[in-house]
Amino acid sequence: MFNIFKKKPKESAKLFYHTDVHSHILPGVDHGSQNVGESLEMLRAELDMGITHVMCTSHVTAETFENTPETLTAAYDELKQAVEAEGLPINIYASAEYRIDEYWTREYEAGHLLPMPGKRILLENSFVQELIGIDNMLFELQVKGYRPILAHPERYRYYYDHKERYKSLHSASVKFQVNLLSLTGYFGRGARETALWLIQNNLCDMFGSDMHGMDHAREIQDYIGSREWRKLCDKYDLPKRIVNDREFEL
Repeated sequence: MFNIFKKKPKESAKLFYHTDVHSHILPGVDHGSQNVGESLEMLRAELDMGITHVMCTSHVTAETFENTPETLTAAYDELKQAVEAEGLPINIYASAEYRIDEYWTREYEAGHLLPMPGKRILLENSFVQELIGIDNMLFELQVKGYRPILAHPERYRYYYDHKERYKSLHSASVKFQVNLLSLTGYFGRGARETALWLIQNNLCDMFGSDMHGMDHAREIQDYIGSREWRKLCDKYDLPKRIVNDREFEL
């Protein structure tokens, strides 16, 4: 009889978009999810945040994670079957986060790419220095019909004192995807301040979770429930500016 006095459980905060363009949820192919059970838990966290479409962008990197379309598709098929068996109302898509390195060059030249819908392709720059010839490579990609997205540009420290480089890359029709984790301060002060600068200067096109595990999910859940996130969305009219959903028309 006293149930009416119990507090209702607090609802999870929801994102204003429904497509996560950057995640490491495929099981066993990189240092993200290690098994199907963990992947399903991460997908449930995505659903709690209002995400219904997830781009599974596992690492493709020289020496550490030399994935191929075959290895990624096999992991995707396994997870897809589990999602259907669990009845989760979420759509997953097999793709990759391609580190621009010697392995990328070989795979790209061989045509071994696994793009997102609409031939969107997520690229990760080196964390040490910008690749020589990156402008020509990005142009060539677009000539071939691919539409590049630069993953977490706020994390490349060599751009911090050369912010004009952000503007030149962005003006070359390269979309920028900022990590929500960067806004939380997870990757340090420099990444957070640069993420805010990109937003303030209209250089942030998409957000991504870059989720590797449930610790990331909880960090993001806490942040999007914060007053700071709500103020940022209102101040810069982010629901109108961020194209996560519009870009893929899913």
